[in-house]
Amino acid sequence: METITIGTSSIVTSRIGLGTWAIGGWMWGGTDDAEAIATIRSAIERGIRLIDTAPVYGFGHSEEVIGKALAESGLRDEVQIATKLGLAWKDGKVYRDSSPARIRQEIEDSLKRLRTDVIDLYQVHWPDPAIPFEETARTLEDLRDAGKIRAIGVSNYSPAQMDEFSRGGKLDAVQPPYNLFEREIEADVLPYAEKNGLTSLCYGALCRGLLAGKMTKGHEFHGDDLRLKDPKFQGERFIHYLAAVEELQTLARERFNKSVLALAVRWVLDQGQTIALWGARRPDQLDPIGEIEGWHLDEASKKEIDAILSRNIKNPISPEFMAPPLHRDAA
Repeated sequence: METITIGTSSIVTSRIGLGTWAIGGWMWGGTDDAEAIATIRSAIERGIRLIDTAPVYGFGHSEEVIGKALAESGLRDEVQIATKLGLAWKDGKVYRDSSPARIRQEIEDSLKRLRTDVIDLYQVHWPDPAIPFEETARTLEDLRDAGKIRAIGVSNYSPAQMDEFSRGGKLDAVQPPYNLFEREIEADVLPYAEKNGLTSLCYGALCRGLLAGKMTKGHEFHGDDLRLKDPKFQGERFIHYLAAVEELQTLARERFNKSVLALAVRWVLDQGQTIALWGARRPDQLDPIGEIEGWHLDEASKKEIDAILSRNIKNPISPEFMAPPLHRDAA
């Protein structure tokens, strides 16, 4: 497994991280804890050393499952845990809150759920404009000085917001949405991260399953599944995205003898100082990991990928629909 150092910290971890939103169950149609624990252990056996989570994933459940999986198998020292702060919830509705008091409560709650003494990478989940970003940063620096966290990151921040944040603390990482279909950060966040020595933890590397290559036109989603609200999975747009996946699959197979999933993850890893976050909730969903190491995309293939996207997707959709409300009242 390829490794990377997160920012200027001493944290060395795998370039593929396990994303655990689905393991929390919320917005993914529920979860099976025993299977989730097996998935976490399988990920570690396959060389994954970074587990990314958040309190809001299942309203604490994802962190609890991770804590149980690591504690009961004695694997805590084998991995780096990245979790988040700054999203609160009431009656199942989520809103942003990065106030110092909230952060100090969140860190204690997360440490308890994760059954650990320190969080390796602590990230602000979404920018909260009600609190000065510099103040949030100073609060996190206090936690780092206290030995409760090792590195600091932000998620879904713009370069201007990161500049303001950096006046109060040292950033090591940024976590934006990034995959073959969602590339908005190439215009701002990705070059900013490169210029400032930040590691980019790219969430949604498989675009919520689209790039796994398993979906067909008749695919149905049920319950509280996030994709019922995602414009990419609706009507004609879904058909267009599936057509692009089909062409990408052909390219991956004929040129590299790989799956479209491997192509999609390799593409993210070939974009610079990046980590690809791979969401899984069953061990078998991690089987393609062996396809990703030991090769790279050449420039001709990258251009052909761009042509496939341009040919099939005339009106690309950003992941903005996932942004939570700014305030409790809005939630």
